[in-house]
Amino acid sequence: MKPLRVALADDEPLARARLARLLREAGCDVRAELADGAAVLAWLRESHDVEAFFLDIQMPGATGLEVAAELAEGRPGLPVVFVTAHSEHAVRAFEAAAADYILKPVSADRLEKTLVRLREGAGRRGEGPGGAVPRFPVRAGEGHVFLDLRRTSHFEVEEEVVWAWAAGSRHRTSWTTLAEVEAAFPGIELIRIQRHLLLRPESVLGLRPLEGGRVSVRVGEGVDLEVSRSVTPRLKERLGL
Repeated sequence: MKPLRVALADDEPLARARLARLLREAGCDVRAELADGAAVLAWLRESHDVEAFFLDIQMPGATGLEVAAELAEGRPGLPVVFVTAHSEHAVRAFEAAAADYILKPVSADRLEKTLVRLREGAGRRGEGPGGAVPRFPVRAGEGHVFLDLRRTSHFEVEEEVVWAWAAGSRHRTSWTTLAEVEAAFPGIELIRIQRHLLLRPESVLGLRPLEGGRVSVRVGEGVDLEVSRSVTPRLKERLGL
């Protein structure tokens, strides 16, 4: 298996060395070990071929969240994994579209779960058959337009009509069941969080607990979805919580 090319940043020397060691032991090619936000931003101005970036959130010079924002502009699609000792940053991390969120001290088992997702994503990052970005038709007046799956947060079925939600608006598809949606995107993870709701996990911006072991996830401005109790553990694990 080809090594996953990664870079990491942490202002704590021992934590930085430990993470680099664990990544190498897990078969990764560590291209850079950076000490602060300023060093990360300088490194990013050069041309580097990496497939994932591991970032501490609290760093001098520029925080991990600020660095992630720079990455989103300069290297869109590059997965960012936040590594921090502070669990209260979790929601902000997913608002920054983090690929995962790991609490210190990092364990080899927890890191391996992250690497499995990153390797799977590197093999099919947002792509369908033949390398094409998955798109699907939705109604637009008398005709159709095509939506990019990566811009779709979730699908909702209502009276045998499946609606796709994108940018806070819903669009009518030609599907009649959520099973048809799942069949249309083989190999792409979609999670059935309610009988009538199918979620794309990467669209989750934030999460808050509800009574009875359930959670609510935010997927857009003013758009919150309730997750069933039985599915909550799976979704939290997928989000690294």
